[in-house]
Amino acid sequence: MIDFEPSDEQKQIQTLARAFAREHVLPHAAQWDREASYPEGVVAAAAELGLLNVGIPQSVGGLGLGMLDEIVVAEELAYACMGFYTILMASDLGLTPIVLAGTEEQQRRFLTPLTTGARLAAFALSEPDNGSDASGLRTRARFEDGEVVLDGTKMWISNGEAASVLVLFATVDPAAGHKGTVAVVVEGGTPGLRAVPIHGKLGQRASPTAELVLEGVRVPKENVLGEVGDGFKIAMRTLDRTRVPVAAGSVGVAQRALDEAVSYASTRQAFGGPITRFQAIQFKLADMKIGLETARWMTYRAAWLIDRGLPHTEASAIAKCYASDVAFRAAEEALHVHGGYGYVDEFPVGKLMRDVKLNQIYEGTNEIQRVVIARSVMR
Repeated sequence: MIDFEPSDEQKQIQTLARAFAREHVLPHAAQWDREASYPEGVVAAAAELGLLNVGIPQSVGGLGLGMLDEIVVAEELAYACMGFYTILMASDLGLTPIVLAGTEEQQRRFLTPLTTGARLAAFALSEPDNGSDASGLRTRARFEDGEVVLDGTKMWISNGEAASVLVLFATVDPAAGHKGTVAVVVEGGTPGLRAVPIHGKLGQRASPTAELVLEGVRVPKENVLGEVGDGFKIAMRTLDRTRVPVAAGSVGVAQRALDEAVSYASTRQAFGGPITRFQAIQFKLADMKIGLETARWMTYRAAWLIDRGLPHTEASAIAKCYASDVAFRAAEEALHVHGGYGYVDEFPVGKLMRDVKLNQIYEGTNEIQRVVIARSVMR
């Protein structure tokens, strides 16, 4: 039978995440946005509560939460600030390849340290001239004296400058396409690895983003996940899972946009009463609610499939694409409900729209999601 009731444990973690988000994140989100500042102290507080790196297996010291548990947390944190949530989400993205493809020894070596303190992971796939074409990597890997030597540049890497552990994707033979790719774990601070912060982002400014320059970076060959040729496959398996937390974050933003629109419309007076009297406003709110609920349940279904080990590539793509599109429209409509006030920083709806725009772009653009979905349909 279908059961829509969250477990007692999920209710508890939702209450914990909501209280943390409303107390520690929401009051500071506007300041982080204005100053483009990394909230190191609040990330540390999230780690203390167990809200950071929740996907690390219990076998290596983590909580081992399922995807449904994770998206319950995601909605609450993204409701308060999508930029802050991206810090935590990007860390789970970075550690997921190690969970999926790492040996027991690699998981102990790289994941166990992430369970102590505010330690972050990062996922380094995109390059300056290569984003959606994940098989066309230019960053080179060569094997030399029992080591892997990496040279190249990675772009748009969330947590890039703050991460303790990074999973980088490179090629040993560009002519071989995806069959020549490799996934390599590199620890932060390794000689030859340099992070260049990226400034001037439209939104999600609390989340640190960097360009990574690799010049003769050397790591033991034991840092390779799987075999040579597995890099592309590991990256795609990772994104099939982590697109669901993007969808959940989008749902959190959509809920916030609806709440802000209802709150403002209920108090804004025009023509002798609140503007909620007008059908034009009511239809906007209704459409926002329709999109929010359908996106939420699509996201929950994708998470349910993942937790049961069932095929989820199509469901994850649908959830990520649909929820992020819905959230952007909801934020845009909330801005319209606010009128001129939505266009200034006094109200948060402009930030919601700027923040959630990135959800339509990262972890595979929504155009790429539609390609994935279309291929599934045609099969």
